[in-house]
Amino acid sequence: MNPVSFVQRFLLENLDIRGSVVRLADVWQALLHNRAYPGVVARLLGEMAAVSAVIAGNLKQPGRLTFQIQGRGPVSLLAVDCTESLNLRGYARAEPEADSVGADLLSLVGDGRLQLSLETAGLAQPYQSFVPLAGVSIADVFTRYLEQSEQQPAGLWLACNETASAALFLQKLPGADARDADGWTRITTLADTVKPGELLVLTPAALLHRLFAEEDVRLYAARAVTHHWPPEPEKVAAVLRAVGEKEIRAVLAESGELVIRDELSDHTYRFGSKDIDAIFQLRTLH
Repeated sequence: MNPVSFVQRFLLENLDIRGSVVRLADVWQALLHNRAYPGVVARLLGEMAAVSAVIAGNLKQPGRLTFQIQGRGPVSLLAVDCTESLNLRGYARAEPEADSVGADLLSLVGDGRLQLSLETAGLAQPYQSFVPLAGVSIADVFTRYLEQSEQQPAGLWLACNETASAALFLQKLPGADARDADGWTRITTLADTVKPGELLVLTPAALLHRLFAEEDVRLYAARAVTHHWPPEPEKVAAVLRAVGEKEIRAVLAESGELVIRDELSDHTYRFGSKDIDAIFQLRTLH
């Protein structure tokens, strides 16, 4: 039985076409907890979370992956962060009127870009890449990104509702045309028939059989996707020390309390004068 939220890779063996099925259920509910996103904003974030799990689950080397779509429209930020163990978190920043703009990604985000950051062992600085937004959907943007980065044709089919988000990913491998010159066209045409409800409900085995019944499909073991980001007051205290005691005490004197919001992990940290005293005396923060 698959985990509640998972990435499951597969291979169409006779065609040299690989893919993944992603389903985020409890993880998607965790990302929505304490949020009041307009419906269209939630859909964009859910689709982006599913795609991020696809890409993180296919990384050639372990690393921590962060995607951000930034723009000047009613939706100014979509951010998803996923570790090599597929521990995922995400956040959207949007105006309340975003729902009235429509579903077109570029109308919602405006003049924006996709930013990728990848942290891997041995790199002093994260690898970063910036891609202009092209297309009208999350699927369009990430399909273009994948085709540019991998230099191979790719396809994404996404779905999201209040209870789950899901993705079907396909990628043509270098030897595919030699195996079957028409294979990629045939498979993507079949994938185009998938319905959102099927992506959100069917098991990967049932979904792939429904789409590719005539093909030999090798289905690999599913990997669990999680959302486990407990509060980390010690790290916040270290950041405050780096900012400097003078600056921190100036903020505290002005407002009476220092409030730091971690939107990605959905935590709020509050510091009074005694907490600040403890931080700068290098005592343990409680």
